[in-house]
Order: sequence, then structure tokens, then C-alpha cells
Amino acid sequence: MKFSIITVSYNSALTIEDTIISVLAQNYDDLEYIIIDGGSKDGTIDIVNKYKDKISKIVCEPDKGIYDAMNKGLKMATGDVVGILNSDDFYKNTAVLKEVSEAFKNSDADICYGDIEYIDRENIKKVVRFWKAGEYKKEKLNSGWIMPHPALFVKKEIYNKYGLFNLDFKIAADYELMLRFLLKEVRVKYIKKTLVSMREGGFSGQSYKQRKKGWEELKRAWTINGLPIPKLFIFRRLLSKIKQYFV
Repeated sequence: MKFSIITVSYNSALTIEDTIISVLAQNYDDLEYIIIDGGSKDGTIDIVNKYKDKISKIVCEPDKGIYDAMNKGLKMATGDVVGILNSDDFYKNTAVLKEVSEAFKNSDADICYGDIEYIDRENIKKVVRFWKAGEYKKEKLNSGWIMPHPALFVKKEIYNKYGLFNLDFKIAADYELMLRFLLKEVRVKYIKKTLVSMREGGFSGQSYKQRKKGWEELKRAWTINGLPIPKLFIFRRLLSKIKQYFV
């Protein structure tokens, strides 16, 4: 099984080296690593180029946003399974891809996912929040449940069959994509392990205005997939996030 891991970046000089090292340190041989940069001006590409002999493909050019960059990577990916690891994140340990590979081999899954931990941006040893995803049940979607995207691994054939990120969404395209896949009744496998460490304070959480826009996109993800928005959807989703601080 060949993995394609995609990292998208823009002015990520402070964090991307952790990401790159965590991918290249995986004890898994059949790995294609793709970095899509939006034309960084802060030295990000200088850091990427330090590892260019170990990175399969590097693209540095303007894009239409984070999801456009992800789509570029997906179109270039040649692996059987694709994972997307953003430039703020890194794999929890060197055995992540091996564990994910075993999960695919020992099941009929189209998608495998695990848990993630949120860490302090300055002190990466300090865990501030834990997202225990839990087993997938379709009824959980009504409470705003979705898989942690950084810890999501999808067979490339699923992207080919059901499509890439919808660029009409600027904040919640990852949610819409995962919801779309689950509504297509893809086969899902939960890995009961923390796979990714993620720095707190990502793109969708920058401000209240940004969050509000994100909530509207979350609701629209349901309507464009032909479903009514569940009752108290945003409230129930927020409640589940608050609980993550106490796990």
C-alpha cells in the first residue's frame, strides 16, 4: 500500500519543519510526500528545500486558498491512500503510517481515522485539548460529529469517485467533504490511537466573525447534500468541542 501525504503551507516558516520531519521519520517505505506552498514570503521554501531530495513533489505558486492547494495535491497524488497533514501539525510518532496501513489491511475500510491532540503553539509538549473521535455511527452526525481531518486517511479511489474539496466553501470545505463521503456510505475504520499533534488556533478559529462564517458553512454542507439541518446543530457541535478540554 502506497501512501501520499500532502502538506499545504503559506508563510509557515515557524512550524513547517516539525511537519516535514514527522513525515520523513515514518518507518514506512512506500511513501510519496507532496508539499503545496501558496507562494510564501517568510522563508518557508528555504526550509522545504533543505529536504527536497526526500520530498517527492514541491509546488510553490499562488493559489485560491487552502482547499485549492489541497486539491492541487490530491490531483498530483499517486498513492493508494492519501493523508493531509497541515504545516502546523505533525505525526504523534514514527509508526503512524504503519499503524494506518495495518488498519486498512485488516479491514475492508475506505477511510481510516484516529484521534488528535491540540498542543500549545509555543510549548508543543503541553496538551491543551484532546479530540477522542470515537467509533462512527451515522446518527452522531446530527450532533455535529465528524472525523478529525488531520487524522483522516482516505483511499484515492474515494476522491476519484466522490470528488475533491468544494471551493465554494472557504472555511468548512473539509467538513463538507467528510460529510459527503459518509453520506455515500463509505466503509469506515476507527483507530483508537492519537495519530496527530495539532497546534491550537487554526484557520477556522481566528476570530468570532470567522467562526460565525464557519458555522454558516457547516449548515450549508447539509443543504447542498440534500439534507435538512439537524435541530440545535451548532449548539450540539460546540458542546462536543467544550467536552474535549476535559478529556
